[in-house]
Amino acid sequence: MSNLYAHIEQTALRDPARELLITDQGERFTWGDLHSQSARYANALARTGVRIGDRVAVQVDKSVQSLFVYLACLRAGFVYLPLNTAYQRSELSYFIGDAKPRAIVCRPQSRGEVEAMAAGATVHTMGEDGTGSLYQAAAQCAPVHAIAQVDEGALAAIIYTSGTTGRSKGAMITHRNLVSNARVLVEYWGFTGKDVLLHALPMFHVHGLFVASHCALLSGARMIWHRRFEPALVLRDLPKASVLMGVPTFYTRLLSEAGFDRTSCAGVRLFVSGSAPLLMETFSAFEQRIGQRILERYGMSEAGMITSNPLHGERKGGTVGRPLPGNEVRVADDRDAALRAGQIGAIQIRGENVFTGYWNMPEKTREEFTVDGWFRTGDVGVFDAQGYLSIVGRAKDLIITGGYNVYPKEIELVLDSLHGVAESAVFGVPHADFGEAVTVAVVPREGATLSEPDIISALRRELANYKVPKRVIIIDDLPRNAMGKVQKNVLRERHAD
Repeated sequence: MSNLYAHIEQTALRDPARELLITDQGERFTWGDLHSQSARYANALARTGVRIGDRVAVQVDKSVQSLFVYLACLRAGFVYLPLNTAYQRSELSYFIGDAKPRAIVCRPQSRGEVEAMAAGATVHTMGEDGTGSLYQAAAQCAPVHAIAQVDEGALAAIIYTSGTTGRSKGAMITHRNLVSNARVLVEYWGFTGKDVLLHALPMFHVHGLFVASHCALLSGARMIWHRRFEPALVLRDLPKASVLMGVPTFYTRLLSEAGFDRTSCAGVRLFVSGSAPLLMETFSAFEQRIGQRILERYGMSEAGMITSNPLHGERKGGTVGRPLPGNEVRVADDRDAALRAGQIGAIQIRGENVFTGYWNMPEKTREEFTVDGWFRTGDVGVFDAQGYLSIVGRAKDLIITGGYNVYPKEIELVLDSLHGVAESAVFGVPHADFGEAVTVAVVPREGATLSEPDIISALRRELANYKVPKRVIIIDDLPRNAMGKVQKNVLRERHAD
């Protein structure tokens, strides 16, 4: 079975009347609903000309129906293209122009703007409550659709990652990538049909879309479906859950809630954290409060999950654990030679979970793979004597804030186009809630007057909210080394507080 949906269907048809999930508003859906609704959406998209291999771009608010649309694409052999709901017009225009989707699904209020850039694609709408043109069209379609017989190397999704030069890259993810990674995680993290996953992650990000959803769907676990992370609602439903997956922000916010204690999560067997570094102080405070250690792991859009602390055994704070079964991980030097434990170097990976390359970027793809077939992650790390990996830095100054990747160059390109800005530098500083906070240092042109509120306001019109800096520092000169390169490490040290 090459198609990921075929594996999900086996679980769905085992007992169609069994509950699949309950929403934060009390709506209930069965496995039979999953099977019939995904068929209806597949038929609705096919009616408008979507065929096997065509891209379907989706920028909608999280809902159960959005999950069914994703499964419909898998089922029919369409290529799913999730887009962050925070993306603005210029960003959307690039993604649509690059991926050339046959269909676009957007929020009802965005229809006019999306149609203006659709370039021949059919535009459908879907609201948070399941309303919209696609929902209406699906209701008129048959609840039966054959599973597309695609090769295991067929594309299942394209995930756009931030680009260091301002141009995002579309990671091509195959059915084989998804199936192999999901199977490993279900076994490694001990998922069974008795589990209840509290799903509060967004569905435009691989953490919520692939990691969390696939673990539940392949194991037959139930889900408590939250449209967004709200500490009070999570606290309300935690006593009914056995697993919570989150970004570090989830845990810092839960720790600030008085009701978050051992009693409230007595039935939770596993807390997983990823998508951003988990501060050691959060790891320790959580263990002291709850009596459990958070399981931290390491993954990326191009490969799903790569390493993990163990389900049973020592979970080391400050590390992301050991390579998952089927994953090869090495720390290498500048010549791509493996380094010994204790030596810091570039993290490189190999395995069935690793993507096939970047959409429309064959040269970039070749650059990112070594001669012997290892993918260069761009991260810097070190193995300890027990084989646990620690991420000690990120190449090219990647910032991870609230679980989202932000590359400074993209923001700097916008900043440098603003009136009165001579040059800029974007960097991350530690933040207790977001992991890292995007921070900007700006040098004004001679005679120009710049203000923090004006710069932030200008950036909000051009960038997704998570890319907008938390702080703007206006300075006379940027610190540079003898070669004239901006020393962002100096800026980070100066403004870390």
